[in-house]
Amino acid sequence: MRAFMIVLLMLGLASTVQAAPDTLKRIKESGEIRIGYREATEPFSFKAEDGRAAGYSIDLCGRVATAVQTKLGLKELKTTYVPVTVKDRFDAVASGKIDILCAASTITISRMEKVDFTVMTFVTGGGIMSRASAPIQMSTELTGKKVAVVAGSTSEQAFADFLEANFIEATIVKADSIEAGQRMLDAGKVDAVAGDQIGLIGQIVVNEDPRAYKIAEDLYSYEPYGLVVARGDTEFLMVANRALVRTYRTGQFKPIYDQWLGRIGLRPTPVLQAMYVLFSFPE
Repeated sequence: MRAFMIVLLMLGLASTVQAAPDTLKRIKESGEIRIGYREATEPFSFKAEDGRAAGYSIDLCGRVATAVQTKLGLKELKTTYVPVTVKDRFDAVASGKIDILCAASTITISRMEKVDFTVMTFVTGGGIMSRASAPIQMSTELTGKKVAVVAGSTSEQAFADFLEANFIEATIVKADSIEAGQRMLDAGKVDAVAGDQIGLIGQIVVNEDPRAYKIAEDLYSYEPYGLVVARGDTEFLMVANRALVRTYRTGQFKPIYDQWLGRIGLRPTPVLQAMYVLFSFPE
């Protein structure tokens, strides 16, 4: 009787253990892959004028979708793009509302408690924007310069820490926003704008003359990006990672980078170049 009760208890405990998600099975049964994206994080993911999802991360996810179709042996695979917000994006992955999140998502340990990340897709952080007519190639060239930084932002403290750690004497000019900092730059009131590199790139992309600006080749802080999948779904994660690694190893990332970031004259930072090499794993 005691042994019987133990068996029942074990079965009860087992029934409470949540089964690992099986995204590939769901995709095969439905013939559809659901890609989550944010509509205003250009150039990584955004809603284009024609209404379609576009961007650097979207193109990488296109590679993943093709790999999934090949893996499952499907003649056709419907791709559905699902808009998400900064607040619900990870919940959308965890709940199964979307199969993969393709945006500008920073990889952190705390987020790994809820979702899984692919190999890195981009490396960004704090960047420096200057005028192309008076370019600042590296952040170490800021000695004696006036630099606008958004007051109260995480970039403000990170930039101040960078200057102190590298013994760079630059004057910090506080701005209300990146847009305000850019206006100061255009008016000649500052020599550069410091802030989140992606935010700076976004400002340049929507400018009437993107080539009028220069993004420094290095970063003063570090943020790694990755695509996001359900936690514990190792099979789907493997397909996604294999697609990304193959894209890096074969050099197919180059036209994707050039289309979305190279078009404004931004060259890959040394850290980003290293990322493409380090994640070019052999098969």
